[in-house]
Amino acid sequence: MSDNLSPEAIARAQALAAKGGWPDAPTCSFRARKKTLWAWTVATFFGAGFGKPGPGTWGSVAATLIYAAVATFAHPSPSQLLSLTIAGICLSIALGVPAATIAARESGKKDPGFVVIDEVAGVWITLTTIYFARPDWQHILAALILFRIFDIWKPFPIRNLEKLPEGWGIVFDDVAAGLYAGAVLLLINHWI
Repeated sequence: MSDNLSPEAIARAQALAAKGGWPDAPTCSFRARKKTLWAWTVATFFGAGFGKPGPGTWGSVAATLIYAAVATFAHPSPSQLLSLTIAGICLSIALGVPAATIAARESGKKDPGFVVIDEVAGVWITLTTIYFARPDWQHILAALILFRIFDIWKPFPIRNLEKLPEGWGIVFDDVAAGLYAGAVLLLINHWI
């Protein structure tokens, strides 16, 4: 319920409670906040971002399952799969930055956990390296795991990218995590 309260309203209610008084008016609203449908749909990757626990993992798994389904059932050539994946990355970034910005503003949070379009772009970036490896389930699973490790760990300079303004910072730290994870996947494939 506190997600619906502004920090100012919470502070006022806490100050009144500390004095033993009651607020003059309700401190919360049950009316739904305005949500821009297309932005929330993209930002949450069609609702995957509302998965609990770990919405970032849910978003990453959803994107990985889409990649695996296309690779398995559409039977594209490796170059077609690479082209489709790059198109998905470009689309997820081009739509993801403004969608993440809008969803963050409307939720009142700097980097809301439910925004997972950044994880979608990042894991798809990692999955592009499968073009140079073997396109089997082991490499797809390794790509997912490596991406999540780098997304959570955020080694230098990934964490600095979070300081970019609004949707740019939300999306591009995961783009960098995808690049790191892809590089590691290529090294593992080369040595194993």
